[in-house]
Amino acid sequence: MSNVEIDPAALRCGSPTDGDRPDREPSVDVLSAREVPLGGPRALRVRRTLPQRSRTLIGAWCFADHYGPADVAATGGMDVPPHPHTGLQTVSWLFSGEIEHRDSLGTRALIRPGEMNLMTGGYGICRSEVSTPRTTVLHGVQLWVALPEEHRNTDRDFQHHVPEPVRTDGAEIRVFLGSLAGTTSPVRTFTPLLGAEITLGPGASLDLAVDPSFEHGLLVDSGDVRLIDTVLRPAELGYVPCGTGVLTVVNESDAPARAVLLGGPPFEEQIVMWWNFIGRSHEDIVRAREEWEASSDRFGAVEGFPGGRLPAPQLPNAIITPRGNPARR
Repeated sequence: MSNVEIDPAALRCGSPTDGDRPDREPSVDVLSAREVPLGGPRALRVRRTLPQRSRTLIGAWCFADHYGPADVAATGGMDVPPHPHTGLQTVSWLFSGEIEHRDSLGTRALIRPGEMNLMTGGYGICRSEVSTPRTTVLHGVQLWVALPEEHRNTDRDFQHHVPEPVRTDGAEIRVFLGSLAGTTSPVRTFTPLLGAEITLGPGASLDLAVDPSFEHGLLVDSGDVRLIDTVLRPAELGYVPCGTGVLTVVNESDAPARAVLLGGPPFEEQIVMWWNFIGRSHEDIVRAREEWEASSDRFGAVEGFPGGRLPAPQLPNAIITPRGNPARR
């Protein structure tokens, strides 16, 4: 989806500076979400855990919105007009409901539970997202991935993947990006990534072998889930630095619990992120905004959307300043 905040934060994000070491005892930082309305008097409200002051990146994952379960009759559902993206990939993953995606590649696709849609913005793309009339409850996550410098101006692309569930030890795992639990997603990414939905039965415990060169984040959707030695509540994200080869995940609830596991090696490049754009300088952002407002061919057009485009917010009255991950104590 688009970041439709009226006054979006201007962020310059960098690689972690916390000196993660393989010999460090694993520990978990708990990141709480802030609530953001996505436009309109009956706005769909989302819980945003990335970026925030205490952490801006987990691997190349740079944005995480978690929404629902939302009664569409009360909220109006999702209705995001054509909006632009640069320098990133978007990952759409639903738990319930259905969303129609259209983009300037000419793609028209439905986003359904258990099916991943990944769109590459690269040099420029635009898209719209609208929940379908048969959707009564909308519930899912929207994730963004920063593209590395050598690929940030790559061509537009769209991929769809339906991962087969892996069932083990009272859990069900759907790996939509990367490798976990003996299964590997065929979806192409530009940096190593991990993305998986994990559903745990009541009281279930799971030891997940993971790449120790990755940092990881576990975003809890439902239930109380213990990650290593820390209990995470719904809408909290637990961060684990590099150096951990096994993640122990336990459902502390007497009902099923669900979470999304993200991972990747620390992203070593400086990036600037504002609204729906990722660049390498303030000037990159200014140029992208100007070209979107001028209906430049850079972004193309979404065909079949019954309405106008989403205008860009005003830029901050200042140069975007650096902001990175603070050192871990």
